[in-house]
Amino acid sequence: MDVEEPGLTASLGATRAESLPPEPTADAGALDRLTALVAADLEAVNALILQRMQSSVELIPQLAGYLIASGGKRIRPVLTLASARLCGHRGQRHVGLAAAVEFIHTATLLHDDVVDESDLRRGQASANVVFGNQASVLVGDFLFSRAFQVMVEDGSLETLRILANASAVIAEGEVLQLSAAHDTVTSRDTYLRIIRAKTAELFAAACEIGAVVADRSPAECAAMRDFGTELGIAFQIVDDVLDYSARQARLGKTIGDDFREGKITLPVILAVQRGNEEERGFWRRTLEDGEQSEQDLDHAVALLQRHGALADSMAAARTHAENAIRAIRLLPASPMRQALEDVVDFVVERDF
Repeated sequence: MDVEEPGLTASLGATRAESLPPEPTADAGALDRLTALVAADLEAVNALILQRMQSSVELIPQLAGYLIASGGKRIRPVLTLASARLCGHRGQRHVGLAAAVEFIHTATLLHDDVVDESDLRRGQASANVVFGNQASVLVGDFLFSRAFQVMVEDGSLETLRILANASAVIAEGEVLQLSAAHDTVTSRDTYLRIIRAKTAELFAAACEIGAVVADRSPAECAAMRDFGTELGIAFQIVDDVLDYSARQARLGKTIGDDFREGKITLPVILAVQRGNEEERGFWRRTLEDGEQSEQDLDHAVALLQRHGALADSMAAARTHAENAIRAIRLLPASPMRQALEDVVDFVVERDF
């Protein structure tokens, strides 16, 4: 990752060069190649999304369109489409289900930004800043409802069960994260419970339903679910590392957002556990009490580096990525499987 990140003082230069994870070698083309393999299906998904977010209440398509058009990679619906094709699905059921996955994801983004009081989303003003908290919450509810309408239209109780369960688990994860907010004694196990529910669950469901619509065996459906779970965990850990180490232009949000919001992520947990009492006092003041000065982010990054928290968090992400690749190899080798494996590498090595 870049050695001269904005917001860090020159005095940290030597420390950062020694302790940051290696320069990312992400092949951004990996995601493009996967997307190209499902391009026709994704076009159908985008058309369905545009159709189903319409409403006679003008604010609904206006706000939903603002967020959907803000540059997201559509990773989750792409995973549904790719999983279905990998597993041999030849119909069109995966299109509607992929749209439902994206509606669920978009709804959670709207709710997240309200809860987190976020100002930016993918490098631009978040919807709650532009339209207000009340509108964001209510349009998020609308998108959840749209997702369930599409799920019911699929006609399968199994896909409905998977996505309905995912929606409930995501909500539980949000509440668990709220209860652990600003608590510097949060354990690594609690953190993993949060991201498994809040992020990985939808990745898992997105992949599993692709196998389900293809009528694959229970073992293969479970393998695709495991693939999504492990990929989602790796994705979130990397995201949490990037908040302390990536350029704003690449990440699409202000560096240190998690720090300013008092979020307890894996790098912080490791630094708190490995630090002395004075350092733990720093984390309590800045994250629990919310008392932060202009220099505190620089000091936080220095502590993370001192205790190897960023590098070790990346190592944990790579372990989950390896688990994902092992899981998907239960499926036969194919260009689609290779593209999904390449995306695992991209997720771990990305710098945005």
